[in-house]
Amino acid sequence: MSSFETKIQEALANPKNQGEIEDADAMGTVGSPECGDMLRMWLKFTEKDGKRVIDRASFQAFGCQTAIAVASMATELLRGKTAEEAKHLTVQELTGELGPLPPMKIHCGQLVEGALRNALDNDAPAGPAPGNMAPTLAASLHRPAAGKLRIVPIE
Repeated sequence: MSSFETKIQEALANPKNQGEIEDADAMGTVGSPECGDMLRMWLKFTEKDGKRVIDRASFQAFGCQTAIAVASMATELLRGKTAEEAKHLTVQELTGELGPLPPMKIHCGQLVEGALRNALDNDAPAGPAPGNMAPTLAASLHRPAAGKLRIVPIE
């Protein structure tokens, strides 16, 4: 097993910050039910030294092990960062101790980065607009598609 695979297995053995933050200040979802990879991230802010910083971050994921491991690392790295600092984090920085992702796993890091950016875009004093997000990530998979595309689950 490669060093990368070992680090992924270690991160999966004890994932950090999985699950919803009920009183989150921001929530972002990215992914596609068509391909099966979806990730939702919650952010809770606090005031520290006169700055508004991320106090807690959590996630839920439907996807590969690498996406879960990266999300776990990223939620730990976000603690103490301002929204502006978090917006400028690269995929490479979000992977933390996992190190660089192999080419076929870069999309996993991009999924986490996308959920973070979406959450930061939804960060407003009142939070996301009611009805803007499905209540759970699983509900997002069964939500009617917007526009002309119609997704029909195959039983």
